[in-house]
Amino acid sequence: MAKFSGLKSTGLVSRATVAAITAALVGTTTSAVAADGPQDAAKAATGIQQSAPKAGAFGAQAAADAPVNALYGIDSGGDMYGYPPNGAGGLESRELVGYGWQASKHITQADRDADGSADGIWDITNGQMHWTEFGSDPVLLGSGWGIYNKMLSPSNLGGAAADDVIARDSSGVLWIYLGYGDGKLTSRTKVGSGWNIYNQITGKGDLTGDGRADIVARDGSGVLWLYKGTGNYKAPFQARTKIGAGWNMFNNIVSVGDIDLDGLTDLIARDTTGKLYRYSGTGSAAAPYQGRVTIGTGGWNTYRLLF
Repeated sequence: MAKFSGLKSTGLVSRATVAAITAALVGTTTSAVAADGPQDAAKAATGIQQSAPKAGAFGAQAAADAPVNALYGIDSGGDMYGYPPNGAGGLESRELVGYGWQASKHITQADRDADGSADGIWDITNGQMHWTEFGSDPVLLGSGWGIYNKMLSPSNLGGAAADDVIARDSSGVLWIYLGYGDGKLTSRTKVGSGWNIYNQITGKGDLTGDGRADIVARDGSGVLWLYKGTGNYKAPFQARTKIGAGWNMFNNIVSVGDIDLDGLTDLIARDTTGKLYRYSGTGSAAAPYQGRVTIGTGGWNTYRLLF
């Protein structure tokens, strides 16, 4: 039996107990300190025992291996729950892993050391950006992040080891922030404009088999588009390719990496009735997803954020 390598079990922590520590800023000019605001806590969902997966899902991570992470959700009360993959293509029962996240606008998980699993989360709360390593205290990275209406980490976009962040502002401009590997981020670089045509943007790892992280985006008519990664942070995506229609039946699409443990990154979609589906990755740019498989029969609309 192989120990599930995508998750790290740690204890709960609270922002209220954090001492002030200096940290690098993102887009500000004053010193950053650890967050000392609302009562927040986060830990990784605990690992599970399972049969050995197909080649590439565990162990040393090749360039094209998909990350393996739990799916996390925040409910209306601010509680955070984690759902690790169950080894059979679905998700384990939920585990309470955090609290106090009711004011957070965006949350995304990130791997800072390129071991194939998330080490913590970035969140935008009350206009501030924080990094929280699982089991540790949140660190304030900077203010002014309330200008963004979308923020996510699709894994490593810029060619270095650590995961990066992309964020879209209210005018539709997409920006990239490169990760240093310690939770801190560089200053932003403009990716492009016109991204406000999309109501969903997600990604976590390589969809096309070339070893570079990709994203998908859904427009207002329900068409899903693929943006292949380039590995160049100055121009991180190739021109878009249409990969499907009819995706407006879902009110949330998200990727956390490899759910069915075949070494390929997958997509999770939630419909308006609260059902959850898995679209397994194929590794092909022409048709990056297989047909959908139900992995949750209902109740998933309880979560206002999935990441």
